[in-house]
Amino acid sequence: MPINDMTFRIGGEAGQGVESGGAGFAKALARSGLHVCGVPDYYSRIRGGHNFFTIRVGKEPVLATTDHVEVLIALTGETVERHADSLTPGSAIIIDEEQSYSEELLEDRDVHVMQLPLLQIAKDEGSEVMVNTAALAAAAALTELPLEAVVEVVGENFAKKGSDVVDANRRVAEATFARAREASPPSFLWKLEPLESPTRVVLSGNQAFAMGSLVAGCKFVAGYPMTPATSVLEYMALHADDWGLVVKHTESEIAAVNMCVGAANAGVRAMAPTSGGGFDLMSEGLSLAGMTESPLVIYLAGRPGPATGLATRTAQADLFLAMHAGHGEFPRVVLAPHTPQAFFEAAIRAFNIAERYQLQVIVLSDQYAAASIWSVDASVFDVQNVPIDRGKWLTAEDLEKVDSYKRYALTDDGVSPRAIAGISPKAVYLTTGNEHREDGHITEDPDISAAMADKRLRKLEHALTEMQPPLRHGPEDAEITFVSWGSTYGAVREAVDALNRGGDSANMVHFTDLAPLPVSAARDALSTARRIVTVEGNVEGQLERHLWDEVGIRANASIRKYDGRGFTANYILESFGG
Repeated sequence: MPINDMTFRIGGEAGQGVESGGAGFAKALARSGLHVCGVPDYYSRIRGGHNFFTIRVGKEPVLATTDHVEVLIALTGETVERHADSLTPGSAIIIDEEQSYSEELLEDRDVHVMQLPLLQIAKDEGSEVMVNTAALAAAAALTELPLEAVVEVVGENFAKKGSDVVDANRRVAEATFARAREASPPSFLWKLEPLESPTRVVLSGNQAFAMGSLVAGCKFVAGYPMTPATSVLEYMALHADDWGLVVKHTESEIAAVNMCVGAANAGVRAMAPTSGGGFDLMSEGLSLAGMTESPLVIYLAGRPGPATGLATRTAQADLFLAMHAGHGEFPRVVLAPHTPQAFFEAAIRAFNIAERYQLQVIVLSDQYAAASIWSVDASVFDVQNVPIDRGKWLTAEDLEKVDSYKRYALTDDGVSPRAIAGISPKAVYLTTGNEHREDGHITEDPDISAAMADKRLRKLEHALTEMQPPLRHGPEDAEITFVSWGSTYGAVREAVDALNRGGDSANMVHFTDLAPLPVSAARDALSTARRIVTVEGNVEGQLERHLWDEVGIRANASIRKYDGRGFTANYILESFGG
């Protein structure tokens, strides 16, 4: 009987196609009408080192992976040794018959081992590099997933390499599938059955954010490749010609942010993707954007540790950095989306908020949210009705109606009418990093300096109206309230549901808009909580401290994880004691 709820894990060395194969298999599962969540785990090196890709599949939406594995696809013997403890009773291992591993690891474990000539089949039908195609076809056969789903994705993935490569991979898949069907243990219980479903896409947080940026009208992107933000830069470059935007691979992050400040002042929507160390270098440019009131979006995908840290691992350690980077005092908005749909929508909001208030919007992410993939109904991405709000935007005709134009005019909301330099004889003004008068000329007058500082920070009072309240899930009157932000959403929500099913009473309050913090909404969500437990991927409890500073509500306990890996519901439940 089909279960349609299990976890696959494919493991091997860097260079064996672990990530691409895992992503392709996840797409095949989604094409079969199932929901998937896929999480890569890889070293920051080109070859060598153990990499693996975990795919959880379900008939209901899947928001996070688990700690257990039902099907382990081992491209190396090391894979078995590293993941034996994750195998559930009745699980299966697919491995090449020439690969060796310690059989003692599997003693007293209820595990089916399928040893197949995967490498030989790949050599006979195509090439030895196609062994991952063979392994995935074997997994499809074991779980009764139709081969057509795998073959279709293989064809798409290798289409650019020509029909010969596509045909060879197809032959490898078909030959392995037939061999695996014969070798599949009849007692293996974990089976899949395709379901009817609406059209779904499989994409990561980075891809969804890049999509949102494109439809939001982003026309200039500059960055220096830095994991885990690199794929945003790659995506934008891939679609640059089709969407009419300029993408610059700069020599440094300093150059990238300054190019974006210049582009914003030229009147285009500009964005810079980066990670923690790169954002450090951008901080002076961020401060320049604050002084010049340049609308700017920065996508900050954090990583663990200071310096290079763990370049390909995950952490929520950059909240304070995003909130306080850059010298001097100037306003900025910090958003932290949690699902592909939220990333898509956050991109659109970020560009609108940046231009509406002429400030900088930092969108926070991390490796887990940026690089993991989820199946999402295509209908949630409304690319036809995207709201574009450019704020107080003056045309040449508007300028003809005024006596003089002051780029930094003092206003009640702190936002000055904006005109692009040179569009009219009246649109001539200075832009400088020094403190300045309303017309842009440098000043050190104390009254004007204070007035300009007040003007810039006054924007936050109005930007606060744009901040969304925290998301809530679970019974209103619960014994335990978990508080989270960003990528922990799926694991926390699953833990809450598990506790409620088990007879406990739990709910969650999840923040997506972190600065300026929607204090009133936060207080409404938390003031009646009986016991608050924060869940964060950092050492210091940055959201916990932020809530205490802004709302005056202190957590009763915290669950923190800072080993470079993401949360699972099981980790939360064990840490909580549930």
